[in-house]
Amino acid sequence: MPVTVVVLAAGQGKRMHSALPKVLQPLAGRPLLAHVLEAARKLEPAAIHIVYGHGGDTVKAAFADQPDLRWALQSEQLGTGHAVMQAMPSIPDDHQVLVLLGDVPLVRTRTLQRLVNDSVEGELALLTAVADDPSGYGRVIRDERGEVARIVEEKDATDDERRVNEVNTGVIAFGAAELRRCLASLDNDNAQGEYYLTDVIAMSAQRGIKVHGIVVDSATEVLGINDRAQLALAERTLQRQIAQDLMSRGVAFADPERVDVRGTLTVGRDVFIDVGAVFEGTVELGDNVKIGPYAVIADSKLGAGTLVHPHSVMTGIVAGPNCEIGPFARLRPGADLGSKVKVGNFVEIKKSAVADGSKINHLSYVGDATIGRDVNVGAGTITCNYDGANKHHTTIGDRVFVGSGVMLVAPVSLGEGATIGAGSTITKDAPAGELTLERSKQATVPGWQRPKKKSPRS
Repeated sequence: MPVTVVVLAAGQGKRMHSALPKVLQPLAGRPLLAHVLEAARKLEPAAIHIVYGHGGDTVKAAFADQPDLRWALQSEQLGTGHAVMQAMPSIPDDHQVLVLLGDVPLVRTRTLQRLVNDSVEGELALLTAVADDPSGYGRVIRDERGEVARIVEEKDATDDERRVNEVNTGVIAFGAAELRRCLASLDNDNAQGEYYLTDVIAMSAQRGIKVHGIVVDSATEVLGINDRAQLALAERTLQRQIAQDLMSRGVAFADPERVDVRGTLTVGRDVFIDVGAVFEGTVELGDNVKIGPYAVIADSKLGAGTLVHPHSVMTGIVAGPNCEIGPFARLRPGADLGSKVKVGNFVEIKKSAVADGSKINHLSYVGDATIGRDVNVGAGTITCNYDGANKHHTTIGDRVFVGSGVMLVAPVSLGEGATIGAGSTITKDAPAGELTLERSKQATVPGWQRPKKKSPRS
């Protein structure tokens, strides 16, 4: 039976105190809604409907690159039942409907598959959780046979019902035809004045339809995100899961509780990651890569044996095998390092290729440049690539030695084996194999006196 997923994502999230819609709040570098969609897509559904409301244009824009999504507007927030109604007109009767919540991001695909499997014969499957503190949740009321009879929202519950600690998660699977009949009979005669999706539970049970109450293995899997504290809890929970998965693939952590992966991290063998490291976007680490404390690496690929020292920042770079980077290095998009390249402390590289064995050890800026093999770039060297309007290229041949404090005013080329004297400002091409330097005549002014500050009384 085809499955159609309906994701409820119309909530405002007032307790977030944010201009950003709740389902766009970031979790491990992606919106909450993106995590829900990832789990849903693994079921290979026939369609995914997003019911949106608050911040609707912003939410749609965030997922504009996903044309398979279908959008249904809930212009007034009149309850979860009313939200599902907005998506039902385009769902065929012979489909199963799986209702998910856009602010419940940790639910796993295998759990959703259990719901789908249990509702395949026209029955209803409801995901529940056992909570230490059920306050704020709808209670799952079972009959004398232990089967789910109804859901009672907390504001409508009796004192005895409030003592029940099995709660509704809001995740439900149901045949579309029966769900449509139940939704048509909903009313809003309750303390909230809303159309509750949970009321279909009692309707179905009264019609003799079996309701499967599937208790989730861990309540954290169905944690709903309503405020910053819950978002932080979900972040740590997800990061812990990611770290466990990486350790199962051989990664060693100095402390798995102090790492953040905000995207996809692919690893080789014997990788070591120290405390405070942050990985964003798509990052690939080869065998024996070692990441030092508080490094930030985004959308980059590091070759086998590369060592990253503390506090280095990399975005959109490629490093070959056995490179050494940092500490306090900044590699910007387009930095392409060969093998055994050394980039030292307080060095910035942008949109430049640095070939095998070259070294840029201290306090230098390299931008829009091509650097050959076995080049040594001295401390304080700058490629002056920007003239105020346009960027210009610097080319440095193999085995060039650039002294300290050199300004290379692009466009400029240094031939193979050239030596550039310290303190030079190079504005013309330097020939291969020769020493090129530029020095103003040093002068001393006899008897010169340093200015003194005037006395406050004068």
